[in-house]
Amino acid sequence: MADDRYFRCGSCGGVNRVPSSKLHDGPTCGRCKATLDVKATPQEVDDDALQRLVRSAPVPVLADFWAPWCGPCRAVAPHLQSLAAEEAGRLIVVKVNTDQHQRTAGQLGVQGIPTLAVWKGGELKRSEAGARMGPALKAFVEPYLG
Repeated sequence: MADDRYFRCGSCGGVNRVPSSKLHDGPTCGRCKATLDVKATPQEVDDDALQRLVRSAPVPVLADFWAPWCGPCRAVAPHLQSLAAEEAGRLIVVKVNTDQHQRTAGQLGVQGIPTLAVWKGGELKRSEAGARMGPALKAFVEPYLG
């Protein structure tokens, strides 16, 4: 349905469909029954979880490849949080720590962080290095939200 939203469960990683009319009812994961974060806080994922998410998500997935020591990465974080909240259920935002999880970053040829990548329908649509904030971050994902 057009008013359905999709959220990744922070406990089991399952993607859950939630009708917009039920967003304020405290929806839970259909698999593990954990409460879903309908504010869509960006979740930390490893390479395997990212690949599972990309294959199963019915909405675009935005991954932030970052590291804790990276100043620009830390500067982008609140903007990712704002975008995730604004597009909650229409976009799933995740973070991949490249110090701990390097496989996907290597496959994408990530040479600098932060690097943002967008997948839609299981297919990589865009991947670019650089800190994007505010309107520039929204413009990065906007073509894939429709």
